[in-house]
Order: sequence, then structure tokens, then C-alpha cells
Amino acid sequence: MTTVDVVLEALGDPTRRVVVELLATGGGRTATSLASELPVTRQAVVQHLAVLRDAGLVESRREGREVRFELRPAALTATAAWMADVAAQWDHRLAVITELAETSEIEAALRQSSAPEVETRDMP
Repeated sequence: MTTVDVVLEALGDPTRRVVVELLATGGGRTATSLASELPVTRQAVVQHLAVLRDAGLVESRREGREVRFELRPAALTATAAWMADVAAQWDHRLAVITELAETSEIEAALRQSSAPEVETRDMP
């Protein structure tokens, strides 16, 4: 699996996305402080943090008796770059489709305006 695959899989869980948001705004946090803001137990938060750590999104460091978790932005940056590339590819495809549609409309209008007019006579 690529880094992007692992990151997207890890972020597929809504609780883990909230953990990432909390770490992004709050800096180094303990599992206990994160659990106080989530509807899950501390043990569940530890499990979510392990998945995020395995995905390269979180790192831990010991400070005395506490373990603090911090966000590692490199994996998020790589995933964001991949998403931007995919978006750019779709933007290009949509621009080509738009150009084709507009060209077709112009050609149809030109054909219609250059077509000879046919007189219609009232039939007796």
C-alpha cells in the first residue's frame, strides 16, 4: 500500500479524523486529554492513535510519566498533493469537455445560419 492509501484508510474513521483535528489545533496531547473531548474511552483513543501512528500521521514522545501525541504533517501533505493532482486532472478533462461542447454549439449555429432558406408556399 502507498502512503496515500494508508493515510486515506486511517482517516476513513470519523473518530480518527476528529483526533487529527484536535492534534492539529491543540499541539501535543495525551490520550487522556483527547478522550475527554471524544465520546469514546481512553483505551479506544489509544487504539485510534496506534492506527494513526502506523499511517505516519502521529508520533508519540514520552514526557515524564505522560505520553504526548503530535501530528506529523508529512503524510497529510503527500496525500493533499495527490488529491490536488487528481483534481487538476479532472479540471483538465472538464475543460476539454466544455471546449468540445462549445465548439459543437458554434458549428451547429454556423451550419444553421449558412443553410439556404427554403421558401414555403401556401398550398391550395
